[in-house]
Amino acid sequence: MQISRYSEPEFDPYGDNRTTETDAGWRAPLATSPLSAVVSLPGSKSLTNRELVLAALADGPSMLRAPLWSRDSELMVEALRALGTRFERLPGRGEFGDDLRVTPADELLGSTTIDCGLAGTVMRFMPAVAALALGPTTFDGDEYARNRPMSGVIEGLKGLGVDLDDDRRGTLPFTVHGTGRVAGGALEIDASASSQFVSGLLLSAPRFEQGLDLRHVGERLPSLPHIEMTIETLAARGVEVATPETGRWVVAPGPIRAIDVELEPDLSNAAPFLVAALVAGGSVTIVGWPEATTQVGAQLAELLPRFGARVELDGDRLTVHAPTPSEGSRGIRGVELDLSEAGELAPNLVALAALADEPSTITGIGHIRHHETDRLAALATELNGLGGRVTELPDGLRIEPAQLRGGPWRAYADHRMATSGAIIGLAVEGVVVDDIASTGKTLPQFTALWERLLA
Repeated sequence: MQISRYSEPEFDPYGDNRTTETDAGWRAPLATSPLSAVVSLPGSKSLTNRELVLAALADGPSMLRAPLWSRDSELMVEALRALGTRFERLPGRGEFGDDLRVTPADELLGSTTIDCGLAGTVMRFMPAVAALALGPTTFDGDEYARNRPMSGVIEGLKGLGVDLDDDRRGTLPFTVHGTGRVAGGALEIDASASSQFVSGLLLSAPRFEQGLDLRHVGERLPSLPHIEMTIETLAARGVEVATPETGRWVVAPGPIRAIDVELEPDLSNAAPFLVAALVAGGSVTIVGWPEATTQVGAQLAELLPRFGARVELDGDRLTVHAPTPSEGSRGIRGVELDLSEAGELAPNLVALAALADEPSTITGIGHIRHHETDRLAALATELNGLGGRVTELPDGLRIEPAQLRGGPWRAYADHRMATSGAIIGLAVEGVVVDDIASTGKTLPQFTALWERLLA
């Protein structure tokens, strides 16, 4: 299995190093007429990588149907393969690639190195798995991955008695010296920087000898729906996670059941396509929309009407209709949003707000400074570089209406930044995204689907 490599940015997101080269990148297509598009999407990255970990720790082989095939999911497959998990690709029924049979190792073995790339799920879910393996496992990743917060995982595993050597950095790279067992028990961590700290421990907790009684002790906990997603995937495999109080999770030791699971489409990856309806006019339909889900992308159905859209849900088809335009205006309204539960939607919604007729303030997203890049700084820098009026706040962004112009848009090796540039390019001619290939992190088919959207 080949994993694509993406170059890391060699610039400071707060700097003013914009290039005037407009022929060294992907020229975002300009929308010249209202849309009438139907889009299907590959599987959820968040669900795929959780199911991969649980399948590797299960009591027998599992089948993952319609999983996501992208850089992040392939990094997770290779990480688990390095510890002894076996994978078999089988013909799938969908249009986005094979199904996957996952057979757990008879015994997890370390003495290997795991490449995390920029995948938060790999760097935060896999160390607990490696602690259950025999032998040392070294974790490293792309250059910027060394800036991503890891203290909750590192201190958490140390608190459970795992021998982990990070040279007191609290970040990648580090080595987990696995002994084949983790005692488990009571543990306190600060997960303020990422809900993945909690999910990473919960996923492996049934295999700990005493299970896990985990308590969050920080001021706030972002992205709670992702923890609910983790709890739901565990429940489907027969593992109950008790929540006796807010910020506390209790998992008893026991088996993780092998199952056959169908992956939902990635609803966060639906965001740029649904936003496109408001920017270009017309309508966009996403097929395969689940009736009930823990994916934060489902919040788009409530968030986009606040910008003026009309949303219809008909069975498994969610359609977004553009607001009624007025002379010289797309009719996009300004918003006041708290996206603390759905920070991964923020870049695309900020791009939409930059094209609105009224000011917007989007808060609750201070934690996205520590995602693939500092997304608040990157969004402000790129939009202001195109003539925007964006102000960084401690916990978000203030976006004022402005006449944008074409020019280069840096993606910062960040898939959400790349798709945000594509959104701006629908309305502003001459936007050139320097690294559209970064969308391969979670949606390798992005450019083909985007061009089909506009066809």
